[in-house]
Amino acid sequence: MSSGTALEWFKSSYSGSEGGQCLEVAYEWRKSSYSGDEGGQCVEVATHPTAIHIRDSKTAADTDTPHITVAPTAWSAFLAW
Repeated sequence: MSSGTALEWFKSSYSGSEGGQCLEVAYEWRKSSYSGDEGGQCVEVATHPTAIHIRDSKTAADTDTPHITVAPTAWSAFLAW
């Protein structure tokens, strides 16, 4: 995998809309090195010690882009399959 988009900061869903004591988290989304530079149908992955986040690169510019979150053990099993 190669580095993809820049770090993406987002506020915890447990933070209220009034601001204040919020936790912000940044993930580095990476795209497979097998993906071409011209865009298209690519999957991006952001890893964390307790979760793996997966999204479609075509919608990565949208801040509300949907993504799937799985446990690292599930991701490892998927890759080994």
